[in-house]
Amino acid sequence: MSDTLLLEIRGNVLLITINRPQARNAMDFEAATALAAALDELEARNDLSLAIITGAGGTFCSGMDLKGFLEGKRPSIPGRGFGGLTEKPPRKVLIAAIEGYAVAGGFEMALACDLIVASREAKFGLPEVKRGLVAAAGGLMRLPRQLPFHVAMEFALTGDMLAAERAYAYGLVNRLTEPGQALEGALALAGIVGANGPLAIAASKQIMVESADWSREEMFARQQPLTAPVFASADAREGAAAFAQKRKPVWQGK
Repeated sequence: MSDTLLLEIRGNVLLITINRPQARNAMDFEAATALAAALDELEARNDLSLAIITGAGGTFCSGMDLKGFLEGKRPSIPGRGFGGLTEKPPRKVLIAAIEGYAVAGGFEMALACDLIVASREAKFGLPEVKRGLVAAAGGLMRLPRQLPFHVAMEFALTGDMLAAERAYAYGLVNRLTEPGQALEGALALAGIVGANGPLAIAASKQIMVESADWSREEMFARQQPLTAPVFASADAREGAAAFAQKRKPVWQGK
């Protein structure tokens, strides 16, 4: 694994840290490749239920490394998008822990996550228009689904910053923390999520993401093949047994 990305396992949580503080964690091709590999590891390991992505040095990610861009090296992976994430988020839950700035592609990476924990002093933005560029890594598509339309349009067209407390008020951020505590807040949230059945977590996420364009007539039929294996799993039986026996369940992920 490249030193542009640090990995640490804490229980059933994979902690991913973008480690380019000298460049405000701007994403380059090497970091994107490393992040894609980390997400593959997350998906492949049965002992990992979810991941947290954060940035070193008090900044989440300042977007694309413009020096690399000028050299013709964009930090995108074919089929996976910016940072190896935005076009193909993992099946398992991904939490963004944000200090400082999450802007441009960094904001788009956060929008591709399932949950966001941010410092009260964090700032979000899509400033691409200020540079003659377009937020093409999902920001223009995801932001109006997560903010009121005209509010999203304002930030897309002005390129101005969105303060964390305003983002929290709109529901874009799940939890606010004091400065320097975003990772601890994300770990606490991960502990609550990760205590639940891993198959149930993954299926719940998949249904919520995919059902956005299901019609009323087909939605239960579309849901059934995703939920049936969970109800038939050993974990479902373990969950019921643990409840009856007043003990914590021991999940196997099968």
